Amino acid sequence: MTTFERRTFIKALAATTAVPYLLSAKEQRYKISLAEWSLHKTLFKGELNHLDFPIVAKKNFNISAVEFVNKFFKRTDEKYLNELNKRCDDYGVKKLLIMCGKQGSIGDPNKTKRLKCIDNHKVWVDAAAHLGCHSIRINALSEGSYEEQLKLVSDGMYKLASYAKNKNINIIIENHGGLSSDADWVMKMLTQLGLENVGTLPDFGNFKQFDRYEGTRKMLPLAKGVSAKAHDFDADGFEVRTDYKKMFEIINASKFTGYIGIEYEGKKLSEIEGIKATKALLEKFT
Repeated sequence: MTTFERRTFIKALAATTAVPYLLSAKEQRYKISLAEWSLHKTLFKGELNHLDFPIVAKKNFNISAVEFVNKFFKRTDEKYLNELNKRCDDYGVKKLLIMCGKQGSIGDPNKTKRLKCIDNHKVWVDAAAHLGCHSIRINALSEGSYEEQLKLVSDGMYKLASYAKNKNINIIIENHGGLSSDADWVMKMLTQLGLENVGTLPDFGNFKQFDRYEGTRKMLPLAKGVSAKAHDFDADGFEVRTDYKKMFEIINASKFTGYIGIEYEGKKLSEIEGIKATKALLEKFT
């Protein structure tokens, strides 16, 4: 790992001790994954190479599934993706999805720009397929009235999902600003599309004006994953912005099974300690 030799980060990682899973994978309804954004400060500083992210997830946090972020890919050519595949395979790390941003508006009122956004995302559909991921997460960006955005995003989603279907890739929407943070709007749009390879990625912390518990409940029927957002913790290790006990009562009442991804964005704890704290909290419920 020649690109991952920054002293301060290595010292912190060296102090990280893996916590054994409470149950075997077969006994668990939910499994824990790690979203790459949890280490975005370290990645932006150049203290961690994107190719080493899966290794860090496994060796330092005992997490065997990862969620990538497109902005940290240096390239998307076959050689680069093969190297990422190799590192994941060598450490037994499962590749789940790629979170995509800065690709344009999938519901842009300008048809030319909307089609360009779709083409931009096709690159990530291809990359996800090469890596063996199940989905890419897009941002449901648009402009106009409630109904206008519903129509425009539906058009973009249909075209992109039709392309992705042949690659066995899902196109999923996270509550990530604008009308995508309105669970009713998201579910109406996806239900009207009626496509098998579209879905949601409910995030505990991004509902803004929409109630996070009700929003998660409404998005769970089409969820291909769940993002466990965390910022700060109390003395007992519970997240202060989201009642994880209440959130898991909602998840347990649904039919969702699969991966719940750690997405730590706090400032009080380091990224390393924040990931550990979120993982310890999730293990109380998974």
